Amino acid sequence: MKNLICSLKGHDYRVIRRVTDYVNEYQCMHCKKQMSTNENGALTPLTPKQKEINSVLNYIHRKKKQKAAQLSTNY
Repeated sequence: MKNLICSLKGHDYRVIRRVTDYVNEYQCMHCKKQMSTNENGALTPLTPKQKEINSVLNYIHRKKKQKAAQLSTNY
């Protein structure tokens, strides 16, 4: 039944995780299909490899923001 709704109306994606300012992970509220944005901004299936890439990207992004915040408070 859940797939029928997605077949007729399309997926209802919601953001489940913000990786960076431009990359997000999405999940359909009906069928639980997970997607992520790629380097071009298009949605691609969220594979285990993509999850790992997003985790590393998130780590680097957080460290970069922390360093920028520290530098701005020192000056």
